[in-house]
Amino acid sequence: MKELITSDGARLAYQDSGGGGVPLVMLHGWGQTQAMFRHQIEGLAPGRRVVTVDLRGHGLSDKPRHGYRIARLARDVWELADHLRLARFDALGWSMGVSVWWSFIDQYGTGPMRRFVAVDQPAAVAAVPWMSERERRDCGAIFDVSELLALGAALAAPGGDAVRADFVRSMFSGDPDPDILAFVAEQITATPAHAGVPLLFDHCAQDWRDVLPRIDVPTLVIGCEGSHVHPDSQRFIAERIPSARLHVFPADVARSHFPFLENPAAFNAVVEKFLSPEPSTRA
Repeated sequence: MKELITSDGARLAYQDSGGGGVPLVMLHGWGQTQAMFRHQIEGLAPGRRVVTVDLRGHGLSDKPRHGYRIARLARDVWELADHLRLARFDALGWSMGVSVWWSFIDQYGTGPMRRFVAVDQPAAVAAVPWMSERERRDCGAIFDVSELLALGAALAAPGGDAVRADFVRSMFSGDPDPDILAFVAEQITATPAHAGVPLLFDHCAQDWRDVLPRIDVPTLVIGCEGSHVHPDSQRFIAERIPSARLHVFPADVARSHFPFLENPAAFNAVVEKFLSPEPSTRA
């Protein structure tokens, strides 16, 4: 594991496989870690350079008392790319990691990005009162603002560990593989409430719909029929990003928010197919 000290003094733990070709930078979701991509590091790294990082407040990285905003996490990723001298790279985000990339694009543009993979993230997680019912469905909003506030309060209160475990379980449909569920539940314990709660609020309060039409690099949007993120929200995102492609895993392939853990071979094949050819057009 390698380390980077950010401009505001946070130590980030990252891995760099050091392979050849266009680097692939992968960002995990809220409360999780770069270990989520253990099967991708194994499955994709032999043919390419793969970079993963524990975002601040997560995994082996520092848990300071500052910086728990999506914009700051995007700045951290920008600093990591600069530190590694990544002039051009492919970007993959899952869940909140997609939001970090959307913030990166919003602030710094797509200049260094060759291709972009967005995995199972709504355009807006919390529905605000001025959204129409159609907008709420299109965004894939999981709850409204009052429910977000209640979840944050419960996570921060005594007994928050049980609330966190229930939240993780809600991301699986049916009876999940007990080993995968246990792994996900264990990884999330590395994020303390002082980091996780304000970051969750900031993350869920964002609305990225205005960013989508400005994404001008080839993009693959991935959804999953069994996820708590409705596949229709991923279709909406793919329709708003110019020339984006959409892949939705059917329930007999994967049926959760974690297709890369449930069926890594299928997930890796889809990602590899999209990233491998050098694009001659934007599509």
